[in-house]
Amino acid sequence: MASSDKDFSSDSSHPTPETRGALRRRELLKVMGAVPATALVPLVSGEAATRGAGRDAAQAKPPAAEYKRKILSEHEWKTIRVLSDLIIPADERSCSATEAGVPEFIDDWLAFRGGRLLAQIRGGLTWLDMECNRLFGRDFADCSEDHRNQILDRIAYPKRAAPEDSQAVAFFNELRNLVVGGFYCSKMGIQDLPYLGNTLVADWEGCPPEVLAKLGLK
Repeated sequence: MASSDKDFSSDSSHPTPETRGALRRRELLKVMGAVPATALVPLVSGEAATRGAGRDAAQAKPPAAEYKRKILSEHEWKTIRVLSDLIIPADERSCSATEAGVPEFIDDWLAFRGGRLLAQIRGGLTWLDMECNRLFGRDFADCSEDHRNQILDRIAYPKRAAPEDSQAVAFFNELRNLVVGGFYCSKMGIQDLPYLGNTLVADWEGCPPEVLAKLGLK
C-alpha cells in the first residue's frame, strides 16, 4: 500500500502533488475529534507490537496471541486492512495502520458499537465491491492500485464527489476517522507524533514562548 502516490488521509477537495506525494500525518489530527472518546484507547495488535520504523530490535517484545475477529467476516477484514493502509501507509517515519493494529481496533469497536455504525461500514464495504465488480470485474481488495485509486478518488474528497456517491462518501469519512483515531491512539502512533505528555519533569517552565506567539497569547 505504501507505494501508492495517493493521499486518502485527508478530505481536502484540492489535493496537490505535495499532499499526494507524502503523508502528512499531523494534518490527520483534525479528524480525531469525530472519533468517540471511548474509542481512544491503546491498541493490542499482536505482531505489530514488535514492528515499526525506528524501533530498536533489542527492545522488541514477543508477539501476542493471534487476534481473533469479533464481528468482521474474513472478506470484510481483508478489505478493511487494504483500506487502512491506503489511508495511513508506512513511511520513513513510522509504520502503517495495519502494523499499528488499526484493523483490530476497528473490528473491536464495531463489535462494541454495532447498530448504525456497523451497518454503515458494512454497507460501504459492499458498495466498494459492487462498484469495483461493475467497473473492473473483481472485488475492491483484489483490484489493482490504479483501480482502487479511481474508486477512492470519487469518495475521499467530499466537495468534489457526485451526489449519487453521497452515501459512499459518508462511509469513507467514518472509516477514515476510525483509522486515524485508532492509529494515533496506538503505541506506534503516539511515538510518531511524538507525544510529549505523561512525562515527569523536575520544573515546569510554562508554555514555550513560540507556542504562545503562534496561538496569539501572552
